[in-house]
Amino acid sequence: MNEPLAPGVTFKTLSKFYQAGYNAVRKYTSTAYVILSNRLGPASNKEFLRLARGLSRVVIDVHYYSLYSSDFEKLNVQQNIDLINNQRASQLQEVTPFNGPLSFVEWAVKNAGMGDYQRFAKAQIDVYGKATFGWGYWSYKNVNHHWSFRWMISNNYIKL
Repeated sequence: MNEPLAPGVTFKTLSKFYQAGYNAVRKYTSTAYVILSNRLGPASNKEFLRLARGLSRVVIDVHYYSLYSSDFEKLNVQQNIDLINNQRASQLQEVTPFNGPLSFVEWAVKNAGMGDYQRFAKAQIDVYGKATFGWGYWSYKNVNHHWSFRWMISNNYIKL
């Protein structure tokens, strides 16, 4: 399940769901990675890590979006980059002691130029590259150019 979020659902209830999903995968294979997505926020990270440590071949999926909130729109380009280098790096360190996470990243800032996107992409690659299981970009191809990994690479916004 990707980004579970339901009002009133407790971590205890969600952990039962995760355990049932994990058991269903393990019924058919012992070698596949089971990816668990934590959308409950930093307050539940310790409980989430405790659950994940008790399971084998599990990856924690953390989505670090820099959009979907007016808070990010209030930040200028450098403040968004500083957020990645400080807050996101710290959050990633908090969940990295286990076996992950796989991080998905997005960004949207009004009136950002190519250089701004390049600096922000570099900050994300530097920070999220420390995830022990890797990182991904959402999505490979999208009509919104700055959401398209393919377009961003083809047009030199992202350099790998």
